[in-house]
Amino acid sequence: MSGKGELKFIGIVEVAGEEEARVRIFPEFCDALEGVDGFSHMIILYWFHLRDNEKERSVLQVVPRRHTRNVKVGVFACRSPSRPNPIGLCVVELIKIEECALTVKGLDALEGSPIIDIKPYIPRADAIPDASAPEWTSRGPPT
Repeated sequence: MSGKGELKFIGIVEVAGEEEARVRIFPEFCDALEGVDGFSHMIILYWFHLRDNEKERSVLQVVPRRHTRNVKVGVFACRSPSRPNPIGLCVVELIKIEECALTVKGLDALEGSPIIDIKPYIPRADAIPDASAPEWTSRGPPT
């Protein structure tokens, strides 16, 4: 593969709370929020900035934390923040939009986490009713 990709952060997590969080979108990307208010949920992709180092990026297997069963799995089989590309993904409920800031519920990112992208959650495309997963994932946190 030739060429190099470039990633532009579009915003930052200003407030990370247990109930609500606030995501600030940088001014040059505010126009991209047009129409977002018609969705109840959004998919937020963010950067695990505290895991962006050589040690954490070299982790290939982990025992997922906060699950009742200790099973070692590859990082592509779990949501560990330690991974080759420290990208987080979270489906959030959109509470409100004020200027270039989104107030959301259910964001598991930390304050200061850079935002990579925001996508609408579209039930007919994003919900897979008959999807399956290993038993160990049925207990623990929602993300």
